[in-house]
Amino acid sequence: NIDNNGPQQGRLSPGMSNLASAVFAGAVGAAAAHYFLSAGARKRPRLEPVSTSHASPAAGHYSQAVKNGGEVFVSGLLPIMPDGTKLSGNTFEAQATQVLRNLEAILHEAGSGLDRLIQVRVYITDVKNWGLFNEMYANKLGAHRPARCVVPVPELHFGLLLEVEAVAAL
Repeated sequence: NIDNNGPQQGRLSPGMSNLASAVFAGAVGAAAAHYFLSAGARKRPRLEPVSTSHASPAAGHYSQAVKNGGEVFVSGLLPIMPDGTKLSGNTFEAQATQVLRNLEAILHEAGSGLDRLIQVRVYITDVKNWGLFNEMYANKLGAHRPARCVVPVPELHFGLLLEVEAVAAL
């Protein structure tokens, strides 16, 4: 009772009863709903928090990182030692070294690494430190060149000089 010819193609034939139309439409709707709902359940993201004692601890309501699918999303990392010591007052170089260590430790815990970075965002309080950070970053990452953004900001928590967040492949 489906017209597969002419301008009414794919529509119910005019002679089909209202009951038959409703049953047909309900069956198609139920089948489509089942297909899309079960496909959605299979594709639902599985979020997995990542935590390591080898990097600065999460100090608020967040995870050091979260794995989802084939990626790991690393929260903003400040130059804080794994024991919680803040490197306020230390040189930019010392702070950047600690941030990169924290990043590497979290990526390792997630099953990734610096060579799997996709995107990195760096917040710095003095754009004059961009060159030094770029040099340190290049030395640490070698030939790998993920997408990156460096954002000058007026200040960061605890008077620290930089913060880094990242996304990496697993």
